[in-house]
Amino acid sequence: MKLATIRTANEVRWGSPRPKAGGGTAAVRIDGDRAVETGAPDVAALLRRPDWRTYATAADGPAHDMATLDLAPVVTTPAKIFCVGHNYRTHIAEMGREMPSYPALFAKFANVLLGARDDIVYPGETEQLDWEAELGFVIGSRLHRRATKEEAAAAIAGYTVVNDISLRDWQWRSPQWLQGKAWEASTPAGPWLVTGDEVGDAADLEIRCEVDGEVMQRSRTSDLLFTPADIAAYLSTFTTLEPGDLVLTGTPGGVGAARDPKVFLKPGQVVRTVVEGIGECVNTIVVDKP
Repeated sequence: MKLATIRTANEVRWGSPRPKAGGGTAAVRIDGDRAVETGAPDVAALLRRPDWRTYATAADGPAHDMATLDLAPVVTTPAKIFCVGHNYRTHIAEMGREMPSYPALFAKFANVLLGARDDIVYPGETEQLDWEAELGFVIGSRLHRRATKEEAAAAIAGYTVVNDISLRDWQWRSPQWLQGKAWEASTPAGPWLVTGDEVGDAADLEIRCEVDGEVMQRSRTSDLLFTPADIAAYLSTFTTLEPGDLVLTGTPGGVGAARDPKVFLKPGQVVRTVVEGIGECVNTIVVDKP
């Protein structure tokens, strides 16, 4: 099953980054070239239903042509966004680091999220805007504290595509990365959530990032040091995970900051982030207009 959140022209029913004027959002089920509304305001709200799988399968609301969709972030207001750094073996090697024993964690906030086709504004405060293709996953049922890996795997609703756009000159201002990773409206997430049965639980999918058609990153999710289930179980050690929580699993080798010479994004460029079997985010870098 594929589920997405779209922007609509209806009355606002849920907070959403960049809604249409006077509009809101709606969770839809993707059926080929049609998107069928489920009655939930976004995918996160849908996942809060214990019966979300059967409910979404049976939904028969208004249908939309896929070609006309205005895609919102796959989840618009997650209570938590967790991210893992240094999780692909290739990326760890290019950064000159040893293999970690535990996931390196940081967090983002809901207002960082963009839709899969939204523009990315180049902030005037940076000169080092970088790309990071990532596999994301969304929690689909409450995951209690100290969950086992098996319980964690069962709590994952599905997988999505994310680009953890990073401001390297801000990220490296201190040993803590928050200020370079949590820039408002900087993180495309979508185009939809794909349940694990369609993609082998994302165990071995190609992941890549292209800038103006040039491949900058290419790897496979089998290169992940910590799997989605590993990460969810580890997070549950210290916090309960709720339906709609979003987790980014890390980026493979090929980031601009690790190149010699370093390469960073510029206004006018198009970034394409792809995960095999899931989908793609295609975003244009545009000039900031305060």
